[in-house]
Amino acid sequence: MNIFIANLSREVNEEALSALFSEFGQVNSARIVKDKYTGDSKGFGFVEMPHDQHAQTAITSLSNQAFFGKNLVVSKARPKTTA
Repeated sequence: MNIFIANLSREVNEEALSALFSEFGQVNSARIVKDKYTGDSKGFGFVEMPHDQHAQTAITSLSNQAFFGKNLVVSKARPKTTA
């Protein structure tokens, strides 16, 4: 399952995000979306977990939890749409 995470602190890196979600199960990837010009975090990212049950537990447990001083917004990611 692909998980969307918003309201990330600029201090959070992909390793910290992966470590947070790995408490709930295997993490295939963790990616923070960055500005293509400055390289700064845009404040959101995605985590891919192979087991839907573990992913759902992570979403429920981490939603609105403080992480690096900010309350996370966590949900199942919507599929990409092409315009």
